[in-house]
Amino acid sequence: MDPGGGSAGSCYYSVLGIRRDASSSDIRTAYRKLALKWHPDRWAKNQALAGEAKRRFQQIQEAYSVLSDASKKSMYDAGFYDPMEDDQDFCDFMQEMISMMNNVGDEPDSVEDLQKMFVDMVSGDAFNFDFNVNANAPFAPKKSPVAGSNGGAARRSNSRR
Repeated sequence: MDPGGGSAGSCYYSVLGIRRDASSSDIRTAYRKLALKWHPDRWAKNQALAGEAKRRFQQIQEAYSVLSDASKKSMYDAGFYDPMEDDQDFCDFMQEMISMMNNVGDEPDSVEDLQKMFVDMVSGDAFNFDFNVNANAPFAPKKSPVAGSNGGAARRSNSRR
């Protein structure tokens, strides 16, 4: 997948000659203008430019098909759109993830909230973990001394009476 977007290695925004924050009407206007200019029928009599016109027209159509679709556009802007892959389920999933990420604010307690939710989820389980959270270092686990350890397995007496 090309990070700049587009199967031909060019940015869809630059293909249409628009800025990244262009409105849907700006995208449509730019598409119509360029599609009329580079339509292959218009260049059919000039064989020297007919191939170039066809190539540009296809790029213009591809750029418009992505940028005019809100779902594809958000995937493209996030760098996840692959024009060679038409997986609608993945596109829907990524669209939902992008939407959720955009709705998350800078919440100072979010890490602590996640830790608490995790503790709440596993506390009813049969596992016995130490989930003490150090307020000064939320990601550093506390080390607890192991009491009564002899450093190895219990030894068996080999003497028989």
